[in-house]
Amino acid sequence: MRSKPRTPWSLPALALALVLPLALALVPPRPAQVAAQSAGDTPAPAPPIPVIVQPPAPQRPPRPPIAELVPPGLGLSSASALVVDEAGRALYAKGTRDQRPIASITKLMTAMVVLDSAVPLDQPLTILEEDRDQLRHSRSRLRIDRAATLQRREVLAVALMSSDNRAAAALGRTTFPGGKPIFVAAMNRKAEALGMLDSRFADPTGLDGNNTSTAEDLVMMARAAAAYPLIRELTTSASMEVHPYGDAGTLQYRNTNPLVRSPDWHLELSKTGFVNEAGHCLVMRAVIGGRLLSIVLLDSPGKRSPVGDSNRLRKWLETHPHGLSG
Repeated sequence: MRSKPRTPWSLPALALALVLPLALALVPPRPAQVAAQSAGDTPAPAPPIPVIVQPPAPQRPPRPPIAELVPPGLGLSSASALVVDEAGRALYAKGTRDQRPIASITKLMTAMVVLDSAVPLDQPLTILEEDRDQLRHSRSRLRIDRAATLQRREVLAVALMSSDNRAAAALGRTTFPGGKPIFVAAMNRKAEALGMLDSRFADPTGLDGNNTSTAEDLVMMARAAAAYPLIRELTTSASMEVHPYGDAGTLQYRNTNPLVRSPDWHLELSKTGFVNEAGHCLVMRAVIGGRLLSIVLLDSPGKRSPVGDSNRLRKWLETHPHGLSG
């Protein structure tokens, strides 16, 4: 059987076969087609990510160091010690830029941040479980199980004068919305504003060993704290009594610095501190030989060592009011 011969392409059909693929190629793809292409194995290249160059941190101006100045025969037991007059002239200087834990000296910064915040000082504060010292388990007579409650001014007094850690923790907890983290950030901002370039604060009590500073920075902090009349009053008061449980009893508090009760001393500011890694510390503003002096003693070996160093300094300065040139 003979096969049927192929029908030859007509000219119109041949033209359509050639033009149709080209026309389809020129039609833009529909959205579904675009989505299908973008989901394929070879995605379209992403636009380049702009590189953001951060400006360099501002450089803080260098501060000239205080030269070591230890008068003959006046060796102090404190590892770092600095005595400076109001003109900024050093009369005694040893290890003044050594960064050390400062323990409860921290509470001077705590007090400044509280007063700067302008929170009401007559507001009642109740000591809570979160104010308990979970780091070193220090003791306090402000009992949590009895809901000890005092006005903020009294809490500030107990923290400064007798160095009560629950009182300082309550101040850090209640001063700002956000509690302790916001308070600690304010402490570090205050330190930077004062020019305390070598100081860091980690908590409002000083129990955290990461609260560190230097003798030079603490002179600046003492001067700043002395500008607050309430801090001067509370840190140099010999004793006080409070009623945290209403009519259920009175608590008597004494200043942790015995020099405030000595007739030989005229103090305008005082704060003690101690944790194991900080040793015994003392910061004061005192009038000696008719001049107002800032005194910083850090890392003394014994409980009475800062008092002994202070008395030796006072006796020497009374006979050498201008230091080695006097």
